[in-house]
Amino acid sequence: MVTLKEGDKAPSFSGTDQNGKKISLADYKGRKLVLYFYSEAGSPTCTIESCNLRDHYGLLKKNKLEVLGVSPDDEKTQKRFELKYKLPFPLLADTANKITMAYGVRDMKKLFGREYMGILRTTFLIDEKGIIQKIFYKPKNKAHAEEIIAALG
Repeated sequence: MVTLKEGDKAPSFSGTDQNGKKISLADYKGRKLVLYFYSEAGSPTCTIESCNLRDHYGLLKKNKLEVLGVSPDDEKTQKRFELKYKLPFPLLADTANKITMAYGVRDMKKLFGREYMGILRTTFLIDEKGIIQKIFYKPKNKAHAEEIIAALG
């Protein structure tokens, strides 16, 4: 498994969002990016986290931050998630888990005694030059935008 740390160059990626638009890390060159990984569109914790980012999207934009979500859901599922919760940012469909593997956020999880491969909710704050400035492991789903803003200093 890949282990990234703050100060590392963010792994390049490209994928398709909920609207079928191709998006890559290179598209964000010169801008700060909040790249957040969630396990499943519509799951309770991931929904709370995504809605927190939505509710504070204006504040994030005011701080010159772009937001991009990534999960293993397909485009159709991502689109339903976007529409249902009125999410104002792109959601990448990483069905082959290429992006999650590149960022080291796909690993063994345990639920009710059962082990399975899953996504570790993690957020990467990437600067204008593509360098990882901060990694949030298990972000505060109800206050994630706030902890991102606090990390900006």
